[in-house]
Amino acid sequence: MIKAIIIDDIEQARITLKKDLEVYANDITIIGEASGVVEGAKLLKTIKPDILFLDIQMQDGSGFDLLDILKEINFKIIFITASDAHAIKAFRYAAIDYLLKPVDPDELVAALSKYRMHRLNENEKYQLLNDTLKSNTKQHERLALHTQDKIHIVNISDILRCESNVNYTEFYFTNSKKLLVTKTLKDFEDLLSDQGFYRVHQSHLINTKYIKEFVKTDGGYLIMNDGSSVPVSTRKRPEVMKMLEEL
Repeated sequence: MIKAIIIDDIEQARITLKKDLEVYANDITIIGEASGVVEGAKLLKTIKPDILFLDIQMQDGSGFDLLDILKEINFKIIFITASDAHAIKAFRYAAIDYLLKPVDPDELVAALSKYRMHRLNENEKYQLLNDTLKSNTKQHERLALHTQDKIHIVNISDILRCESNVNYTEFYFTNSKKLLVTKTLKDFEDLLSDQGFYRVHQSHLINTKYIKEFVKTDGGYLIMNDGSSVPVSTRKRPEVMKMLEEL
């Protein structure tokens, strides 16, 4: 059985989540629950879960305050949060799962499915989340990428381009390394559009700082610094030419 702890200051939220887990995840057993940071920290010092369902905003502090108390995070964290655009973007950069209140059972099932596939240490991902949350006024520097067998923490500045591969995305890096990531190109377009990345084609997202030249013939295509060519869609061509003039 998978052991879980719920920390949320709203009793009804804990009750509802437990009921959802009984229905949608019968391999999970609740071994403890707490209603705040102090109570939760004491609980986690005595028993260790496989998964922690953690509310972000509680009366005596935040879920991040609780995690800062711990010496090591050796369990999966699924954050439970109200809508907060900056926090949610930080979760996406760090590839950390979150559930919006009220919790959607389908999203709960999806988060638990990922846990069963990737039972990984959370320390590096949580550090990335912490760094990202603190960088509200500057560009994010790193990104967590899920592949089939592990999670890679990469520097965004090292990403040359991304290419759609059905429901996956192929990442190409400046050092010629490649990663096949288990998310769609649309997910990364939303995440990286304010980081100098531009979707020039239905299947291609490029880092504009690595454009070498734009070839106007043969329908139009970009040559990247590594010598690779990236097609530009007819619809995007005027936008791309304008973007290049402004670089």
